[in-house]
Amino acid sequence: MSESCPDQIRDVMLDCVADGVFTVDQDRRITCFNRAAEAITGVPRAEAIGRHCYDVLHGSRCEDDCALQESIRTGRPVLCQGCAIVNAQGQSVPLSISTALLKDREGNVIGGVETFRDLSEIERLRKELARTYTFQDIVARSQPMREVLELIPRVAESSTTVLIRGESGTGKELVARAIHDLSPRRDKPYVAVNCGALPDSLLESELFGYKAGAFTDAQQDKPGRFAAAEGGTIFLDEIGDVSAAMQAKLLRVLQERVYEPLGSVEPQQADVRVIAATNQDLDQRVRDEAFRQDLYYRINVMQLRLPALRQRRSDLPLLVEHFVSKFNAIQGKGISGVSQRAMLVLMRHDYPGNVRELENAIEHAFVLCPGGLIDVHHLPPELHDGPSSEAAEKIGHVTLEEMEAMHIAETLRRHGGNRDAAAKALGIHRATLFRKLKSLDIRLPDADR
Repeated sequence: MSESCPDQIRDVMLDCVADGVFTVDQDRRITCFNRAAEAITGVPRAEAIGRHCYDVLHGSRCEDDCALQESIRTGRPVLCQGCAIVNAQGQSVPLSISTALLKDREGNVIGGVETFRDLSEIERLRKELARTYTFQDIVARSQPMREVLELIPRVAESSTTVLIRGESGTGKELVARAIHDLSPRRDKPYVAVNCGALPDSLLESELFGYKAGAFTDAQQDKPGRFAAAEGGTIFLDEIGDVSAAMQAKLLRVLQERVYEPLGSVEPQQADVRVIAATNQDLDQRVRDEAFRQDLYYRINVMQLRLPALRQRRSDLPLLVEHFVSKFNAIQGKGISGVSQRAMLVLMRHDYPGNVRELENAIEHAFVLCPGGLIDVHHLPPELHDGPSSEAAEKIGHVTLEEMEAMHIAETLRRHGGNRDAAAKALGIHRATLFRKLKSLDIRLPDADR
């Protein structure tokens, strides 16, 4: 009995480990198989003991690249390598495995030991996060943006003209590109034109092209952007800035699906989907007779409104993480993230330039930050020279829980204590908001308004 006690103690200890653990002899026959290994593989311990490990695990690395065999052969451990096995139910299970030598008390090699962690839940969550929080290069989890993301696939299925409205820097072109990439026209060209950046004379030739001799320097024919986008999508950014004369020409394209290059009398067919965008109040411009009502109706068949960043602050930590990863890759740096004080400053800024302004702020910080965490003094002066910076200095090193409480309290304040509106802005359910208010000890306003 006394000789078997160490084995019993070993088995009890291994059964308390959450990771799968098994040992093999030098012939790779299993000598020990813990409870977690049974659960992950679906193979009972009694069936596993004495069998070759590759007959039990059916792993993707078992035949040609066995990590356990490599450890036994070289004497070196293998740490946290990815692989997949097929469990007893025939399902593929992603794992992270580590292996090492197994020696007796005299130091003689008697086999090997492998630990493996089931990554199924992590993989599921990763896919869920990727599906829910990212769309193309759009990073979002807030309710206002989720509503937009849910519409994009449905809008993409048709060839309907789309109007994207939102302030400068909210990501209108990203949404336009996402619509094209999900549409039946995805294999055809996507062409973007900034209508506000060109005067009328240049914009017309840029959009519709010209024939040789149309003007002094026109030595040969040049196709325009509508021709370049044939069969695909053309994105007309800042359409609210175009002149009345140009609006009439765009109206003809949308109504009749034809256009005429400069210097030509032969109309060209336009098999092009039009997506337009503006940061202006087109309804007001129509009332002011600065924008044609008939053109407005033509481009406003399907409208997507992008919220400003100040209306989706719960997305800000995700966006910061996204931009840190992006600039680490571009600049070859190892910035690990943003300090809590810097995050507090970022959370309190109103971002008139929206996501583009946030991206520029992180890029600015990358220039000044040598490594480690981005702190307040690495941020642009317009962010850290104001009241938000003073608040960050007073608070010092706040915890993530404290930061979450401040963010929720600030959101409630901005919405006048209306919990429904605050929950929507935070991208959470009303019941979740109430749980957080209680757990974080946030004082409620006297009544909903």
